[in-house]
Amino acid sequence: MADVMARRGPDAAGVWSQGRVALGHRRLRIIDLSEAGAQPMVDPELGLTIAWNGCIYNYQELMRELAGHGYRFFSHSDTEVLLKAYHHWGDDFVTHLHGMFAFAIVERDSGRVLLGRDRLGIKPLYLTEDGHRIRFASALPALLAGGGVDTRIDPVALHHYMTFHSVVPPPLTILRGVRKVPPASLVAIEPDGRRTTTTYWTPDFTRHDDRAGWSETDWEDAVLDALRLAVKRRLVADVPVGCLLSGGVDSSLIVGLLAEAGQTGLSTFSIGFESAGGVAGDEFRWSDIIAERFGTDHHQIRIGTDRMLPALDGAIGAMSEPMVSHDCVAFYLLSQEVSRHVKVVQSGQGADEVFAGYHWYPPMGLPSAATLDGAVAQYRGAFFDRDAAGVHALVAAGAIAPDDPSERFVAEHFARAGAETGIDRALRLDTTVMLVDDPVKRVDNMTMAWGLEGRVPFLDHELVELAATCPPELKIAHDGKGVLKQAARQVIPSEVIDRPKGYFPVPALTHLEGPYLDLVRDALYAPVAKERGLFRNEAVDDLLANPNGRLTPLRGNELWQIALLELWLQRHGVTGPAA
Repeated sequence: MADVMARRGPDAAGVWSQGRVALGHRRLRIIDLSEAGAQPMVDPELGLTIAWNGCIYNYQELMRELAGHGYRFFSHSDTEVLLKAYHHWGDDFVTHLHGMFAFAIVERDSGRVLLGRDRLGIKPLYLTEDGHRIRFASALPALLAGGGVDTRIDPVALHHYMTFHSVVPPPLTILRGVRKVPPASLVAIEPDGRRTTTTYWTPDFTRHDDRAGWSETDWEDAVLDALRLAVKRRLVADVPVGCLLSGGVDSSLIVGLLAEAGQTGLSTFSIGFESAGGVAGDEFRWSDIIAERFGTDHHQIRIGTDRMLPALDGAIGAMSEPMVSHDCVAFYLLSQEVSRHVKVVQSGQGADEVFAGYHWYPPMGLPSAATLDGAVAQYRGAFFDRDAAGVHALVAAGAIAPDDPSERFVAEHFARAGAETGIDRALRLDTTVMLVDDPVKRVDNMTMAWGLEGRVPFLDHELVELAATCPPELKIAHDGKGVLKQAARQVIPSEVIDRPKGYFPVPALTHLEGPYLDLVRDALYAPVAKERGLFRNEAVDDLLANPNGRLTPLRGNELWQIALLELWLQRHGVTGPAA
């Protein structure tokens, strides 16, 4: 299982076992590069062992606090801080952490195991179990390598994949036998086999009385201060930290704040593809403005079309779950190049979900979306790929879930307390579910495939908490992300802020033809696909006859959506009938 994750942690490996518990780990050396920081880490004095993935940005402050409580440290790593913090505060220790993490802590004397995942689900954690064992891993393919996993397709997860813009909410995955720990959750496995899952953090999307008198400028200053702190926190490392620079507002603002914090010689990275069909394949014009303004050590990475097809197999291999976004292969290739220069990068993911940058948020503020039913209908019309009839037209009868689980999921999420307007409901859903299982997962999977750690300051939980309480009208202003754009004017040039919103195409996957179409056809007509019987034969034939003629409301290619799922299943050796 650990060998499958070698690329996530190429620097070292370790295993540990005692009684009924065994841990394996692959290490990416970022903090305390010595062997004292190796994992699995055993603290014999406390009777605790840990294997985990991520970074605790406030580990130095916690180390000083815990030392004040009498704890002695044998390393300078955030790993040891987690052990001491758990010993001191118990399960509540996670509320003291600023960072991204997925961990397993084992108590030597009791045999208790605690699994946990960070608040925004930046680091993944998958589970599989049968009658006599539970296994967990940072990557789903590692569980497959352990054998004995039920690899039949989960019909509810498939419905989400086909409907909810390829997002499969936790705890489901596309496979019946694998589940994922939800963000902000702890899973305690007691010695007698009892298991409890608890949620330790939920963002509140209501207005707060103590901020009722804030002006627009007050909000802008508060947002900028919170982001400034988030960026500074994510500089903690014993290796250099670079930054991905697309040329958009989000990444440009991060670079500006890093420069403001005194980062000189900051390495920045932009990627571009060959133009196709009259569509520009790069946004170097904008990233160059920022690189020049802040004097970064800038790297323009140009990807020829000839590199795309070979990279596609690697990108699909790096996916823990099927992800249809064209950005995956772009991120995969970008990460490959960036990893030659640095081991840690900050990235701008999350700003659109946290600060309302997408086109479907303003209509959520219309009177028609004021009621729960109206909000669900409005969100569905903008975001869902197809209705129930559309699913039935594509998916074979044996793999169809009853009713409409995706609409039910959205309706239940919208109905929960803590978000009272249509915009707040959509932002809460997107921040806690869609963001986690699309952009955030994409960043983790594609960067870690090259031993590169991606850090996302827009998902600092304190910044997310602040933004959640911000009046929606300030967020949707100025064509989206209004409060963030206005705050950004204090740091970066207005021409980057006022430019048209960039859509970053990956030309070869935007328009399927040539070898890419051949790849899709071969996957869908392969004997293993026929045996699986996931999609209706006539529907597959129709899509292949007109490969670029059917787009979802968010302009996804319907053929690519079903082909990607089949390509992922084949790449990870999943065979047999779907049901």
